Amino acid sequence: MELVERLGLDLAPDLLAPALVHRSWCAEHAGHSSNERLEFLGDSVLGIVVTDHVYRVYDMLDEGPLTEIRKTVVNSVALAEVATDLGIGNHLLLGKGEEQSGGREKPSILADAMEAIIGAVYMAGGIEAARTLVLGILGARLATAQADGADHKSRLQELSARVLGAPPHYDVKATGPDHARTFYVTATIAGVAYGHGEGRSKKQAEQAAARAAHAALVDHDLSDTLRETHHG
Repeated sequence: MELVERLGLDLAPDLLAPALVHRSWCAEHAGHSSNERLEFLGDSVLGIVVTDHVYRVYDMLDEGPLTEIRKTVVNSVALAEVATDLGIGNHLLLGKGEEQSGGREKPSILADAMEAIIGAVYMAGGIEAARTLVLGILGARLATAQADGADHKSRLQELSARVLGAPPHYDVKATGPDHARTFYVTATIAGVAYGHGEGRSKKQAEQAAARAAHAALVDHDLSDTLRETHHG
């Protein structure tokens, strides 16, 4: 019941149960099915719901930008993060080995479970129920992707070339075990650090650092312009 409430669903809790069964648990409990079929279904349902949403909402954008916005949520990293926020790992049925190796925190297992849940909701309530779930848990990320721009690294590349005549460089560090790594990135230009970012993937951390660096470089460029105007 707790997970159903977090998901904002009006469904019987037992309808979600098949989506939480990992294959490692099935290997130890003969006669039970894993969530892999629901994962397969949920992957397709997620894709159509998000594609339909961005197509209708961002009617002035061409295929390229629409694809970039869709990619911000239709990927395993985003799904794993959402699953972590929802505490899905606490509800999974795992085999002993997977349990001992930190399976409840593994991004791949969490992302698969999130897709399986989407599949289960689709089976129980149809496409509208699935749409409500998907947009409820991912809508804010979709809105942020459009507001911020899909590719901060490209924007920084263009700005740094124009303002400083040099490309950005990304220094990457990572901490934590393989199944739960956190990446820290510093964006430097001509040896000067302009932005820092972190994330659960290298790409996410680089994009965050690029966004921060772009904002800093805009301020830097504006300050120089004002200084030149004042002295002129």
